[in-house]
Amino acid sequence: MKRKLREWLRRYLPAEILSLLATLAGAWLALGLTHSRVTAALAGTWAGNVLYFGTILLTDMHRARQQRRAAGRGYDWATFGRNVRALLVEFGVAELADSLVIRPALMYYLPLWLGHFAGGVLLAKLLADVTFYIPAILSYELSKKRLRDFR
Repeated sequence: MKRKLREWLRRYLPAEILSLLATLAGAWLALGLTHSRVTAALAGTWAGNVLYFGTILLTDMHRARQQRRAAGRGYDWATFGRNVRALLVEFGVAELADSLVIRPALMYYLPLWLGHFAGGVLLAKLLADVTFYIPAILSYELSKKRLRDFR
């Protein structure tokens, strides 16, 4: 189990850290520009998503490129398509529920309930991450052997 936990932390933690920074920045910027908590919740959600999935995709592309190079092959559009397909399988179901319902709702209500914007956004992100990672990690583990061999 320790080996799995280390693997998951290596895979998700760098993207999580960058996503957290983007979430806070996006929410603060949107709130400052629009004075709308709805806009801030959506902007924080999507800013975090863009940086999170961008980081994961770039990391996966790098690994696939290394595998292909070791096998004497290049990284091409078909390989990129396989990278994207693997991400859709890993995150698709979790992301739909997370981005369209759970995370924006938590990011809207928790700052109001706590009376502190940044604290509420941070707590919302952490709570939403729990509901996100359970199906994402299950999908990752189930699809790892079939969708992540790029040799």
